[in-house]
Amino acid sequence: MNRVPQLIAVMGPTGSGKSDFAEHLADRLGAQLVNADAFQVYRGLDIGTAKPEDPSRYQLLDLIQPDEDFGVGAWIQAAIPILEACFARTQSVVLVGGTGLYIRALTEGYTDMMAAPDPSFRQELEARERSEGLESLVMELQGQAPEVAAKTDLRNPVRVRRALERLATPTDALKIQIPPFSIHKLALSRSVDDLNLRIHTRISKMVQNGWVREVENLRAMGYDLSAPGFRAIGYRRIWNVISGEEELSEALTQIEIETRQYAKRQRSWLRAEPNLEVMTVEPDGSVRKLAESWLRRNEQNEKDSAEYGQGD
Repeated sequence: MNRVPQLIAVMGPTGSGKSDFAEHLADRLGAQLVNADAFQVYRGLDIGTAKPEDPSRYQLLDLIQPDEDFGVGAWIQAAIPILEACFARTQSVVLVGGTGLYIRALTEGYTDMMAAPDPSFRQELEARERSEGLESLVMELQGQAPEVAAKTDLRNPVRVRRALERLATPTDALKIQIPPFSIHKLALSRSVDDLNLRIHTRISKMVQNGWVREVENLRAMGYDLSAPGFRAIGYRRIWNVISGEEELSEALTQIEIETRQYAKRQRSWLRAEPNLEVMTVEPDGSVRKLAESWLRRNEQNEKDSAEYGQGD
């Protein structure tokens, strides 16, 4: 059977186990891993962005310096040649990362200036503005699409919300045109309590692994808080600790709160994601066993499809 290469997107809130899941899929399928996280593209931002332990396995990591802008358009332009090369040799690709906009843009097509807004998404943005402030929405827009942010009045809440709404709206206008392949969009889901515990543990390990030293090194290299890379959660808090403006314990508490809020936004995004298969990870469950289970189902589905096609 001549297999069509697969584009497998692994999504899920921060701390859900996406990387382990994706790496197991790549091991079993001989697939290329491709980063789909907006902040793991920055060189030197390693610990606080939870970059994979073996970055050599991935494409689209460490692309730019912390003071450079990078958004969905640049990511798409970088991703397409990789997909073309892999699919030309019938190699599958596993995308993994927490930036849902990148994956939606690649798999569903998007435009930043078309389509009617989703009323529920607008309500979510308005609620976030009330609880987290306009700055939270501005930072998200700047992080995901700096080219759009540069054309938006960032002091105008309505225009900021509308820009985010447009980015989140899929359309056929920019469908990606590359050789035949099959698409699978998978998301890992955990209970809120389990995810919060994992977030707490992850942040503690980041500090133990040298997150403060990482930010000190970036400061020594001449970067300042205006660098786009520092929009990643936690970096500005750690900067304040180094500057003596904030105690480490308080900074870590706030980083944990901000990370939980981010995970909540990711869950909301995934609820609206088209054509998504959600898999629940139990607190004591193995992410790799879950990946193996999906591989078996996928292989069986391929066999069934091939047999059905031969019967026509």
